[in-house]
Amino acid sequence: RKIVKRGNDALKKQCRPVDAFNKRLETLLGDLADTMYDAGGVGLAAPQVGILRRAVVVDVGDGLYELVNPVITERDGEQTDFEGCLSCPGVVGMETRPYRVTVQAQDRAGETFTVTAEGYLARAFCHEIDHLNGVCFVTRASRMLEPDELES
Repeated sequence: RKIVKRGNDALKKQCRPVDAFNKRLETLLGDLADTMYDAGGVGLAAPQVGILRRAVVVDVGDGLYELVNPVITERDGEQTDFEGCLSCPGVVGMETRPYRVTVQAQDRAGETFTVTAEGYLARAFCHEIDHLNGVCFVTRASRMLEPDELES
């Protein structure tokens, strides 16, 4: 699917919960994963492909997570690092996120599960869940980085 870019209204809106766990959702989750991998990203949320539903995929290198209707139920600690976004190509900013999060979500069949993540995976979960609430990291970043700062 085509990734929508910064400025697109889909990135500024609250997403509706997924209430139908069917073939259409399976297709969306598969398309999100394929699109994320093709673009070289580590996460992608449904609004980033123009779908205003609460679904994200994340893979920071230890396997694919599909989170439907995710909610962060616990946050702990703090980490500050740079972030980018497939909807904001070439833009990088410093962002502070929780070091550890617990997320309650549903899988593609509608079964509820809980996952606790630390470090980079926690950062990715927070980043993608923000998209479901109409928040893009550029509005939260403490500062944007210049290209030469990334090379050092």
